[in-house]
Amino acid sequence: MTGYILSRVLRAIITLLITVSLVFIFIRFSGDPAAALAPPDAPQEVIDQYARAMGLDQPLWQQYTSYIGGLFRGEFGYSIHTGRPVEALFFDRLPYTLHLGLTALSIALVLGIALGAIAAINRGRLLDRAVMGFSVFAFAMPNFLFGLCLILIGALVFQVFLAGAGANVLFPALTLGLAAMGSFARFARSSLLETINAPFMRAAEARGIPFARRLILHAAPNAAIPLVTLVGLSLGALIAGSVVTEQVFAWPGVGQLLVRSVATRDIATVQFLVLAVAFTMIMANLIVDLLYLVIDPRIRVK
Repeated sequence: MTGYILSRVLRAIITLLITVSLVFIFIRFSGDPAAALAPPDAPQEVIDQYARAMGLDQPLWQQYTSYIGGLFRGEFGYSIHTGRPVEALFFDRLPYTLHLGLTALSIALVLGIALGAIAAINRGRLLDRAVMGFSVFAFAMPNFLFGLCLILIGALVFQVFLAGAGANVLFPALTLGLAAMGSFARFARSSLLETINAPFMRAAEARGIPFARRLILHAAPNAAIPLVTLVGLSLGALIAGSVVTEQVFAWPGVGQLLVRSVATRDIATVQFLVLAVAFTMIMANLIVDLLYLVIDPRIRVK
């Protein structure tokens, strides 16, 4: 078990280091940030001043070592446009994104698992086909299109503007959680069906255990194992997955900040936000791997 934990932690650290390096390289080779920030008719002397101010006049390896050293010291840089530390900008927007993402995940988790269980119990019936049809629709529907439809319906039918910081979080959360809800429903159905048909479930039925007790105490814990992975990935995507939804609903979260930073070539902010997204995904996967030790005894035996 100790080897399992150490291997997962080491993999997370290596993945994070690779991500840091790739982010640095891709941003540096995506164009000249100094030229993008300078006015269109700026002379080369002004562009060079921008480059010196941002440390872009140094060799690439010096920029990389300075960047890595700054990360270890907790120095993530400053926004070019506001002059504030990039982590301060991030934490200003983070509560909005967490509010939106956690609400969306709660809706998707509760409705998706409930619909998947209903479909599994009614396998082959009309209700099963209806639930699975809705799940495929929810997964395939682009969230920006669904969000625009909600905004248009609210404005034209109910004369209510559903976007902006002061709007109800329910509607952007429904938009963000729609695809995840479809995924949860499909995974819950397939996992529960596989568990229901397992030999130990037939043995429990032969012993006369009631169906509800078999479903809750025997089938549900075993069917939850693949769902834990999906929940972990959804948790990791709380920040990155909300970019489009935040743009559609003008929600002042991290996703909107990322889009604006990319558009304005704010390198330090973009680097920090991408690393924050990567760190969230890596930590979510690490937590899922460690949770397997709790819910799957077979791993503890290895």
